[in-house]
Amino acid sequence: MLISQYTMPGRHIRDHLIDVPLDWSGDRDGPTIKLFAREVVDPAKKDEKLPLLVFLQGGPGGKSPRPTATAPAWLGEALKTHRVILPDQRGTGRSTPVDAATMAQFTDPQAAGDYLAHFRADSIVADFEHLRKTVFGETLWQSLGQSYGGFLTLTYLSQAPEGLSACYVAGGLPSITPSAELVYQRTYPRVEAKTRRYYQRYPDDAVTVGALADFIGNNDVRLPDGDRLSIQRLQTVGIDFGMAPGFENVHWMIDEAFASPARDRLSDHFLAEVMRATSYDSNPLFVVLQESLYGEGAGATGWAAQRVRDTLPQFATDRRPLLFTGEMMFPWMLDEIRSLRPFKPGAEALAQRPRYSALYDTARLAANDIPVAAVIYHDDMYVDAALSLETAASVGNLEHWITNEFEHDGIRQSAGVFKRLLGMVAEKGGPRRS
Repeated sequence: MLISQYTMPGRHIRDHLIDVPLDWSGDRDGPTIKLFAREVVDPAKKDEKLPLLVFLQGGPGGKSPRPTATAPAWLGEALKTHRVILPDQRGTGRSTPVDAATMAQFTDPQAAGDYLAHFRADSIVADFEHLRKTVFGETLWQSLGQSYGGFLTLTYLSQAPEGLSACYVAGGLPSITPSAELVYQRTYPRVEAKTRRYYQRYPDDAVTVGALADFIGNNDVRLPDGDRLSIQRLQTVGIDFGMAPGFENVHWMIDEAFASPARDRLSDHFLAEVMRATSYDSNPLFVVLQESLYGEGAGATGWAAQRVRDTLPQFATDRRPLLFTGEMMFPWMLDEIRSLRPFKPGAEALAQRPRYSALYDTARLAANDIPVAAVIYHDDMYVDAALSLETAASVGNLEHWITNEFEHDGIRQSAGVFKRLLGMVAEKGGPRRS
């Protein structure tokens, strides 16, 4: 249903809202939730019949980007030739949200975990197919997947390839035989290397961060929302190292950490910045669903990031120089971060879930005939390039480009990344026509 339309500088907007089943595998007369999608087109072309491009947002738990006249970088390039669809994945943005109030209503942890399991990639893809069929007249569309959006792309190709004419993937080719433990065994060394490069660039920060950790360990330091700041929570700001300009974001935060030369008090600005960077109040599903990305068939994920960390003494809170952590979510976060506390029973149940729905059909992917173009970032801190290359070799009709020119968010930094992906598909004969 069209609920709104308007024009902003350089973009004409049409907003849509539809109902989708909470459980696509169950009774279609059961509970429903709302799915929101924003249609964006060049105002000069708003009445033209243009190819559709659906954006598969990174995450998990990420809403679609909110467009401006200049951002994100890829959008301006896409609007030259496409009508772009920006859905808010279920549970995010203007779709029915999954927030602290939602989870506080559950009294049974298992029911809470079952509810969260409805927000994985298979359900997201089913939502998008329903959107394509009901709002866009079953027109084939191309997809652009950033990060987790690449995971969604492979689920889409496994589950409903008939809806796709071409796929573009940026920094998001996961293993199609996933293991959470293997993912973290591969990515912890990448985070360690990034941290050491950070300290090489800003050697004084190694001393300052050590002093910060000592101060936090010896004092009851409170963030503006009342949460106690622990050393392990401080370490999580390293998640920014995989994006540009992540080193600088963290450096300037650390630069103003202490309020006096005596280093006997932390600045209000620093505490506010740490709270903002680590609270996850706007995207709690990023924490709660993170390891479920790797749930496939039998076997619990069981807080794999924590298990692997426990084997790596160099990440201990008393080691100096202090290492940061990356895209790893830990069970203690559900206790230490107030916005996540209502999620704890459901998140614990989800982590121990003995069986997950299948996300990838390896045989179907091997036989894929939809043109796929993917960029793999050689130094990607979040998605291991070696695993991505294994997947690239296992998916039919997939061309890849590997580069160390960009960090994980290259497509947001340079329109040239998306332009090259378009060219790679064009060289293969272009998108499928029917």
